[in-house]
Amino acid sequence: MEEFQITRIYSDDKGESHFQDQLIPLMLAGEIGSLSAPQPAQSIIFRKVLPSYDYDFHPAPARQYIILLDGEIEIETSLGEKRQFTAGDILLVEDTSGKGHKTRNLQPATRKSIFVTLA
Repeated sequence: MEEFQITRIYSDDKGESHFQDQLIPLMLAGEIGSLSAPQPAQSIIFRKVLPSYDYDFHPAPARQYIILLDGEIEIETSLGEKRQFTAGDILLVEDTSGKGHKTRNLQPATRKSIFVTLA
């Protein structure tokens, strides 16, 4: 079985944020490739941020996927763990309560991403 890797950011019961690598199973769908099971979505948001983007600790405004279209970012959890993400990476952001996470651009360029808010 094929899988699609994403990174989840979530809060524990003490409000600390963490990373978790997750694999989404894919099933062969013939000529169109391999697909995951459908997931209900509430909305889609297109976003651009300035090259100077450096957003201090914040919880996510909603449970959502973030799809990075270009650029490079660093995300830091409330416990100080840092990871870098680039174009094509997908995050499942679920730390809607607690201390949240910090995000900053690593390249001096405008960055584009898509948010898919989950139902």
